[in-house]
Amino acid sequence: MYYQRLGTIPKKRHTTFYKEDGTLYREQVMGTRGFSGAQSILYHHHMPTSVVKSSYLGRYLPEFEEDSNVRHRHFYTDEVEESNGVERQFVLGNSDVLIGKLHLKEEMTSFYRNGDGDECLFVHDGEGTLHTMFGSLSYEKGDYLVIPVGTIYRLVPKVPTKFLVIEAFSQISTPKRYRNEYGQLLEHSPFCERDIRGPEQLETNSELSEVEVITKSRGALHSHILDHHPFDVVGWDGFFVSFCF
Repeated sequence: MYYQRLGTIPKKRHTTFYKEDGTLYREQVMGTRGFSGAQSILYHHHMPTSVVKSSYLGRYLPEFEEDSNVRHRHFYTDEVEESNGVERQFVLGNSDVLIGKLHLKEEMTSFYRNGDGDECLFVHDGEGTLHTMFGSLSYEKGDYLVIPVGTIYRLVPKVPTKFLVIEAFSQISTPKRYRNEYGQLLEHSPFCERDIRGPEQLETNSELSEVEVITKSRGALHSHILDHHPFDVVGWDGFFVSFCF
């Protein structure tokens, strides 16, 4: 991704940023590989780590079948049952990636984040909106939605949507052979920056109320009850962000 920004941010990083009532916004640095990878800085109304309650929901990793003879497979993925958005039907996987399907008819019942790696959702069919802490992003048939690790989001389909789900246990990025030393996509790349769209509108909700966020972490699902709305961001900037291409 390239540099993006939405909303209101201070002129300098890591300085005091005051609200109109004189209290401080809360600065959050999100990124990969500590402070040496792609990162963004978000400014919250409330402490993003303020959790009222947490509970363990169980393992989400699939059980792989034992090794057997090599043979052809046919996965009838169109017959996957509809989901609440958190549950995915995995069909393939290894230590690097999980591949499955997600059929979503209505908006997700809870907020969700993957703390184990990035996600890429390919839209087989349907249209709707991906709502994240970075802002909203509309999608339609043929789009790829890339959601970086730790991003809180919620999918709201306008019509029933069928996704191919790719969950990586590392960062999803463009291949090095398609980038120059400055990170720009080269002329022989099958896609370019014109194909990439970032969040279109920042949605700021500063209300105080208990909200559930389902979190994937260390191979398990956890329920985190926040004391505030997770989309309380007034502004952000950086290279770490959800996008569509």
